[in-house]
Amino acid sequence: MSIARSARYRQRVTEESDLARNRASRWSIMLDRLATAGRLGVGEAAELLNVSEATIRRDFSELAKRQLVARNHGGVVATSVAYELPYRYRSTRADEDRARVAEAAAALVEAGQVVGLNGGTTTTATARAITARDDLVDADGEVTIVTNALNIATEAVLRPHVQCVSLGGVARPESYEVTGPLAQLVLGQLWLDVAIVGVNGLSAREGATCRHEEEAAIIRTMIERSKKVICVATGDKLGARTFASICPAERIDHLVTTVGADRAEVDALRDVGVEVHEV
Repeated sequence: MSIARSARYRQRVTEESDLARNRASRWSIMLDRLATAGRLGVGEAAELLNVSEATIRRDFSELAKRQLVARNHGGVVATSVAYELPYRYRSTRADEDRARVAEAAAALVEAGQVVGLNGGTTTTATARAITARDDLVDADGEVTIVTNALNIATEAVLRPHVQCVSLGGVARPESYEVTGPLAQLVLGQLWLDVAIVGVNGLSAREGATCRHEEEAAIIRTMIERSKKVICVATGDKLGARTFASICPAERIDHLVTTVGADRAEVDALRDVGVEVHEV
């Protein structure tokens, strides 16, 4: 093999290895393209993602098995009602930080657990990363997702290895979350193994906060019903404080955030007992 061909080969292998470590991100990119184009060919997807056509065919087969796409000659077409959801929830392509946070948080989920998720772009990405993990099925059954986010429920219900519990309540068009007494009443009858919560602000001094009290009330209840709490927040959320209080920082077991977050705030959170994962 010539030096030039060897160099090209090594570069291609490196690119494929990088993407192979994040299969969920590949799928998210493909679903995003399907959401706008309606159809995606094998060659087009391979060029888009810089992977081999064999990798794309395997991805297409897995997506079809999850009923997210339908196979046709030379590619796939969109079939799921999930494509009707708002564009900002369809893909993490424009936000690599959020994708890394989602993958790391999903890795903390264990087989057979009951997982609570509130609404938001980071928790939506996390839900996708969780539902992409076939290994979460154990002898006692599938992983269970409990959510007040309509878009998360719409996607999760299509995964055959996921049991989805969607809370009732009043839907907020801004976030596609349901809130109110009905949602809290249902949550009050459930026990969760882990709550994965997105926030608008987090600090060691002022705890976790969000912009709307009705959303904060749902997240608080989710936390109260959970054994373990994982907060997913990109670095820009650390040190920020918004309108409604959710919980003290001490109630959070794990924080998954991005490298480069405010060092003093990260250290302060660790001092109060939060296990911080920087990705």
